Order: sequence, then structure tokens, then C-alpha cells
Amino acid sequence: MTPRRLRLRSALPLVRLVNAHERPLDNAVAAARTCYSGKGIVYAEEVGGDLLETGEERERAKESRDQLAKDIFAAGHHTVYQHAHFQFAIDRVSRHALWAFFHAHPFYNSEQVSQRYVKVGRGATLVPELGDPAAQALFEDTLALQEAAYHRLTASLSPIAARLFFEVFPARARDPLKWQREIRRKAQEAARYVLPVATWARLHHSISAITLLRYHRISEQYEVPSEVRLVVDAMLEAVLALDPDFRVVVEDPIPLDETPEARALAAAGGVIDPARAAAFRDEFDAALDGRVSRLVGYAPEAEAVVAQAVREVLGLPRAAMTDDAALALAADPAANAIFGEALNLTTLDKLARALHHASYTFRRKLSHAADSQDQRHRMTPASRPVLLAHLTEEPDVVHPQIALEDDAVRRDFDETFARTWDAIGRLRAMGVDPEALVYLLPNAVAVRFTESGDLSAIRHKHAMRLCYNAQEEIWRASVDEALQIRAVHPRLGRYLLPPCSIRLRGGKKPYCPEGKRYCGVAVWKHEPAEYVRVL
Repeated sequence: MTPRRLRLRSALPLVRLVNAHERPLDNAVAAARTCYSGKGIVYAEEVGGDLLETGEERERAKESRDQLAKDIFAAGHHTVYQHAHFQFAIDRVSRHALWAFFHAHPFYNSEQVSQRYVKVGRGATLVPELGDPAAQALFEDTLALQEAAYHRLTASLSPIAARLFFEVFPARARDPLKWQREIRRKAQEAARYVLPVATWARLHHSISAITLLRYHRISEQYEVPSEVRLVVDAMLEAVLALDPDFRVVVEDPIPLDETPEARALAAAGGVIDPARAAAFRDEFDAALDGRVSRLVGYAPEAEAVVAQAVREVLGLPRAAMTDDAALALAADPAANAIFGEALNLTTLDKLARALHHASYTFRRKLSHAADSQDQRHRMTPASRPVLLAHLTEEPDVVHPQIALEDDAVRRDFDETFARTWDAIGRLRAMGVDPEALVYLLPNAVAVRFTESGDLSAIRHKHAMRLCYNAQEEIWRASVDEALQIRAVHPRLGRYLLPPCSIRLRGGKKPYCPEGKRYCGVAVWKHEPAEYVRVL
């Protein structure tokens, strides 16, 4: 087993198992035996020998259970390990570890503290132990610089946010104190772009038993394996304390230098190569052609395929239903009332499932902060990068739109970014472990990747992210995507709408479902090509 390479000077992550499925191993084996049982359902208490009278009988039952557990695991029959779930409360884990590992896959659920709405406290960052006093001082001074900039920019952005807010809501200017909390949140949402990805988060995180086993097996992975191992080991230890027998299917982690990413980067000259990263950046950005998100892949015949799928659901020949009528049943809230439901029922509705047959691929560029939210849309998966391999010598960031409203504020952002990159370069020259360097990158650091999804998942995502209250960068990416899908598939793309427009077409009132969080713009009166957002 590869030892951890990086020790922490800051407090260790806190992991607590707060809810758990009892007897995960017995339950998995009981589920497996039920598949072939002619006597009915097999229950967990039967497979562990609890109901047997003698110790010898119970021991034989456990041996049989363990052998079957290992056999079905080795054969890849892993659905039986999905029944048991574990809910963890996790504190003092970095935002980067969440982005790079814990949220970088579909099979989890998290509820974490929001940097958009909750002020970040002082000293709330992961700090590695670097061993060299000079390097340690430079690292911690840079964290202090970023923290000070965050508080300073929150203050300097507040009057700008207030001006823009009262332009949208002029009537509210008569009682400005009432709206100070809302305005401060807008300011700190932008100011957080200077915070390091080392900033701590706290969250509830639920996963199945098979996901926990996967976590442990691949925890020695780019880009912060030391921190990830600390958290995953604590998660596994908590489950083993609940059910020590679960250890029978636990595998050792794959060593970092044996992972495909590490081997490929070693062959390319190492994980960090600023010149190589700059060439990649320039090539990628040129291909975006000025967009946040560019459509790079789709099936031209998707509308015809979806329409035929609808007819197949209903058992109708082509003469009985036109393509336009079929597409409306699959996607139009005015024709399919499922889209007006608060619950997302489209994966269960037979007609809406036809949207799975249209898929789209986008090349995208977002800040780390925005992508950390975007990746929570787990049904539109992406090939996200090893961020260290993208590290250039000069700042490579995405600015929040409000920062461009004032030259002095823009200079403050840029100076903070420049000093951050200078510190990273100096630390690298001092021989600091690359794993430590990534923690100093700001939330604004650009993340470039490709993302795909079927139209059912994209429709749901846009229903959330075309809302003017959505995170600004994801909103802009979603507008880009909706317009490009409309261009290639106008009969399907016209139904990619924000929640208020969906409710309008579905006959639901009020059109805006946000209540007191109403954005102040009657978005439902406009087409996506007309969308303009200032805050």
C-alpha cells in the first residue's frame, strides 16, 4: 500500500457515520441468494448464522457467506452491494477534494455549505505540512493574502451589487436596508473567486456500499490523494466498526503511480509542464469560438428518432401522428403535464423517456467555483481534467461578471491572481510537492472539459440553470447550449426553457416558482436569444 505523501498542518478532516444500513455484508449476500432461491426471499439474519443453534453451524454459515460474498464481488455482480447505504457528516474537507473526487461521479448525494450564501470564516482552509520553513511561510502567507482579498472584495463589490440590484428592483430602493443581506450575498458570491480551492467545506454525503468500496480502491488518484485517503479511510473505518465482516470484500488502493493518469502524464514528461499547458489552453480556447459552451457532437437525425420513439410507445403508425405532434408529447409542457410537476418525473414517464435518444456533447470552460456546482448535475457527465496538468505560469482564470463593472475592482482581482500564481511558481521552484501546490489555486481557476448528456437530462438541467437566480457562469453556458441545440434541432430545442417559461406553457401560476427569490425579470416573455442578465 502506497504511504500518504503529504501530511496536514491544519486540523484533520472530521468524518462521522450518522446513518447506516445495518449488516451490509449479510444484506448483500441475502440479496444474491434471493436471486436463486426457490423458497422465497432470503433475509440478512439467515445468511450470517444467527438462527442456527450451535457455534459450529454458525461458523460454517459465515464461511459460506464470506465465500459467496467474495465470489460475486470478483465476478462483478455488484448490484447486491448497492442496497446498503451510508450517510456521513464530513467537515474540514477541501473544496478541491470534493470537485476532484467525491463529486466527480454520479453515484452519491451531498448537501454542502454554500459559498454563495454563507460567509467563509477566517482560517477555514487545509494547510499541508511542507517541511521547509520558507516554503511553509510562503504558502500560509498566500492563503492569508487570498482570505484578505475575499473580505476586501466583498466590501468593495457591495455598492456595485446594490446599484445593479436596485436597477432591477427600483421599488426596493425605497427601503434599502431591508435588502442588505441579499446584496451582500451577491457581493460575496463574486468575491469568493479569489478564495483558494483549499477552503474547507462541510456536508452530508450519502453513498452505497459499492461506492465506498470503489472510493477505497481508487483513492490514490490525482489530484489530492493524501487528503482523499484520510477521508475515505475514516469512512471505511466507521463502516467496519458497524460491521467488521464487511472487510471481506475490501481491496487495497491502487498505488498512485500505477493509475492510468499518472502513467500517461509520466510518459508525457510529468504532471506539471507550463509550456505544454499553455499550448493546450490556447488550442482549447480557440475551439470555443468565444462561447462558454460549444456544441461539438450530436446526431443530426435526433428529432426523427425521438418522434418515432413516441409513436412506438403509443403503438401508432406514422400516418396517425406527425413528427411535430410526437415531439410535443415528448418535450412540450403544454402537451405533456409531467413537465409541470415539482418532482422530476421524466425518467418514469413513458413519453418523456423518448428524449433519451437525443444526445449532445459540449466543450466547456468554467471557473472551478462554477464547475463545482455544475458537476452536481450528475446525469450530464464530463471528462474533467487533472487540474495540475493545466497549470500555466501566468494566471488562467474566469472573472465573475460583476468584477468587470469597475476598473478598480477588476485590478484588485487581477493583482490577487497574479500574486497567487507567483507564489505557486516560487513554491514549485523550491521543490514543493505538486499535491500541495494545487490547493493554492483560486476558485476562479479555469476548468476546461467536455460534457455530454441526453436531452432528458439537459432539459432538466436547463430548467434549473436558465433561471436568472442560477450561478452566473452556468447560466451563460446553459444559454449557449440552448441556442445551439435550437439551431440544429429547432423542434426539440424550443422546449429548453427556464422554470417560469415551462410553467407558463404548462398553465401553472405563478409563473415564477421562486417566491420571494423572484429575479425581477419577466423572463417568460422573452426568447433565449433575448436573455440579458446584469446580476
